[in-house]
Amino acid sequence: MRAERLKEAVEAAGASLSLLPPLASDPLLLDRLERIHTTRYLVFLEGVVERWRALPAASDVVAPNVHPCGHASFYPRHIVGQAGWHMHDMACPMDEGSYSGILASATTAQAAADAVLQGESVSYALCRPPGHHAGPERAGGFCFLNNTALAATVLRERYDRVAIVDVDLHHGNGTQDIFWERDDVWTGSVHVNPADFYPFYWGAAQEVGAGEGKGYNCNMPLPLGADGIAFLQALSQLLSALAEFKPQAIVIALGLDAHKDDPLAGMTLETEDFYRIGQRLAQVKGPKVIVQEGGYPTDSLSDNLAAFLKGFQWG
Repeated sequence: MRAERLKEAVEAAGASLSLLPPLASDPLLLDRLERIHTTRYLVFLEGVVERWRALPAASDVVAPNVHPCGHASFYPRHIVGQAGWHMHDMACPMDEGSYSGILASATTAQAAADAVLQGESVSYALCRPPGHHAGPERAGGFCFLNNTALAATVLRERYDRVAIVDVDLHHGNGTQDIFWERDDVWTGSVHVNPADFYPFYWGAAQEVGAGEGKGYNCNMPLPLGADGIAFLQALSQLLSALAEFKPQAIVIALGLDAHKDDPLAGMTLETEDFYRIGQRLAQVKGPKVIVQEGGYPTDSLSDNLAAFLKGFQWG
């Protein structure tokens, strides 16, 4: 998405963008991240590139060639083993600029949630890289730190019951994993059935949480190629389930990759469907943080964002 087109799309919806620098030394950010990610994972992200490149004949980009399978539970000391442990697919290579960008993305989500704590009724975080595939200590699907979970964590500092509604093409498996056993953050997702689509191993309808979190996770998988009508019907069912939780604040994990022109070709939504999705989500009571998740370069991408924000009746 070209920067100027994005700016036009946001302004057309009555909003504006502000740029924030990455705050790598922000102790509050690091404290909040440790509530959703393990310490060893955060340490790994910060130092993996330097450690990787210290290997003999190492590649410039961190790209593991081994991953734990079966009942693997031993955490390795070697950086190659740790890379395979923490990067569960091949869509998260890292180089010398990755960590600062990852932190900047998380800082953006934090700033949007803080804005709501300071009195805004709704805020939008344009996060890149995205985050909803990142679990407590694993990266995947272009995601390293879970921006959506971070926003929910910030909101939990004021609100007892926070909900996450994920409308990305893909299931937010990392978000589900983080809150799997918690009853203070309700998680729900509309996505392509993982039987046929990434992330493949998570996102089935029978996954409802465990322990204290049992009943606080709701998945609405749809067939590959589903259209806007099917998506909106599933969203309505998801929001009906959410109503029982009675959330005090909402995080919306916004994906624009369900559009018919998206290169991943998982669903067939039209631009006007994003307007309707925005309308429907705006009807949910409570302050809201919108966190940008998926959406790949197409001629329609900025139009889809503008349609969603207009349907949301921003401003």
